[in-house]
Amino acid sequence: MTMIGQSSDNVAEIKQSVPAGQTGEVREFLMTDADFAHISKLAGELTGIVLAEHKRNMVYSRIARRVRAHNMSSFAEYLQYLDQNLTSEATSFINSLTTNLTSFFREPHHFRYLKDRLLPDIKAAAHKSKRLRIWSAGSSTGQEAYSIANTVREAGFSSDWDIRILATDLDSDVLETGRRGIYPLSTTDGLAPELIRKMFLHSKDGKSVQVKEELRRMVFFKRLNLLEEWPVKGPFDVIFCRNVVIYFNKDTQRILFRRFASLLPQGGHLMIGHSENLSGICDDFTSIGQTMYRRT
Repeated sequence: MTMIGQSSDNVAEIKQSVPAGQTGEVREFLMTDADFAHISKLAGELTGIVLAEHKRNMVYSRIARRVRAHNMSSFAEYLQYLDQNLTSEATSFINSLTTNLTSFFREPHHFRYLKDRLLPDIKAAAHKSKRLRIWSAGSSTGQEAYSIANTVREAGFSSDWDIRILATDLDSDVLETGRRGIYPLSTTDGLAPELIRKMFLHSKDGKSVQVKEELRRMVFFKRLNLLEEWPVKGPFDVIFCRNVVIYFNKDTQRILFRRFASLLPQGGHLMIGHSENLSGICDDFTSIGQTMYRRT
């Protein structure tokens, strides 16, 4: 039950019941099976994301924000507006649905391998061109990209190297957070004090940190829908695409991994998430363990 206004005489209430076959709980807005199907279809067309039935509660909570933002009274009303104003509303619709779970040095074995094995090999092989390119695909708010940047710094590349870390995401809001490089202090929980000192500046009130400029200069943020044309040429030495393809069906995953392979030289590396694998999907890579793959 949601209170939407009151006077000295009474309290106005709206009670919207979920359709039969769902949870039976009382909700602020009605989301019918047809509404959920409409949202799922549009999400698939715009992003390739598959919204299975178990995502229904997540979809409700996120799209309800857009219903409120437009001062509307139902999902049906919002979806009609969305259809009629797709050009202007699509970005907000997509931003509402995308998941942005990330942290600094998440799945740390990837960064250890990058520092201890890959970067020394790249430094030796590219000692003439002095060019390093790494792509963080699905970078969210930028913690992954800055973790990569710090790993590159610790690998001891000299100042005359041309180093670019591309950070892309579908959600324009999280990219802006990444560009600023400002995060709540709590995002550094679990990091060693010496690492925090090297990577961040603290705000005067002690409640937030900002990634140091030398790391921010390495990272370039760009909005990119993985299902559309990629305005990137490569080649990349390493591509991180972790915990992204789990939202796509197998056919879409197959296409994406082949496209990643086309942007990696022979011997280039792809890092994927702990719940993902390339088995039976793409034979352009050889597994080297712990969700790390080498371009064959």
